[in-house]
Amino acid sequence: MTEEGTVTDAQLSGQQRGRPGEQLPGAGLDATRMPGHWLLARLGKRVLRPGGAELTRWMLDALRITPADQVVELAAGLGATARLTLARGPAGYVGVDRDSAAVATLATLPRTAATRVRWHTADAAHTGLPDASASVVYGEAMLTMQPEPAKRRIVAEAHRLLGPSGRYGIHELCLIPDDMDQVLAEEVAAALSQAIHVGARPLTVSQWRGLLTGAGFTVTAQSITPMHLLEPRRLIADEGLAGALGIIAQTLRDAPSRRRVLHMRKVFRRYRAHLAAVGLVAVRA
Repeated sequence: MTEEGTVTDAQLSGQQRGRPGEQLPGAGLDATRMPGHWLLARLGKRVLRPGGAELTRWMLDALRITPADQVVELAAGLGATARLTLARGPAGYVGVDRDSAAVATLATLPRTAATRVRWHTADAAHTGLPDASASVVYGEAMLTMQPEPAKRRIVAEAHRLLGPSGRYGIHELCLIPDDMDQVLAEEVAAALSQAIHVGARPLTVSQWRGLLTGAGFTVTAQSITPMHLLEPRRLIADEGLAGALGIIAQTLRDAPSRRRVLHMRKVFRRYRAHLAAVGLVAVRA
């Protein structure tokens, strides 16, 4: 069921983002079983996108969000990108996530009087929002985790939500080069899935473009950046020096989490010649 409205103070008790006691998605799981992105969030990481804050900002710039826009974010997570979007002052913003703990954090986002903010607990493939109700739709680090049929359903849902000339942005993990051997591609996907405890199914850049064009979009902008999610330079760029040091300190104090993080970074480094992050912006006909 879709939930819309205000999250109460009682619901938010003990859920301050980035502080001890925060109720994050997956909080009931131990570090050995938790999906990698929520494990990193528990350690204090807020930028969980493969291309970091830099590629997110590129995507938002390419989407050209204005005060006239109605924006829908699919898989809004903990709101890191929502904050950047709301700072641009669109007429409306709807954050969609299927995890109620993630949705609860959206209620505390800073906002201006000019932007109507709503939130939904719903699947990205079936949001329940009206047809052609948005001029901008975007999603990040979410399609990668879906099998092929689910990827197509989510992109089709974005197409349905947009009116004519509406803009759609994605920020996902990609495989390089485009002519990558299929056996190697499957090896990379399996290693990633084992490390992050979530099914990872990245595509090549041409395959990501084909996914969008096959759903009726025309790709208008593209950017590719290295996938350095757990590298020190990216960590500081995304989280700030104090934030990065806090994450490192938390990781050092938590042995199971430390083993998981080191294993994830080892896999990312092993396949760094074949992993990147891609941002695409497309227009609905």
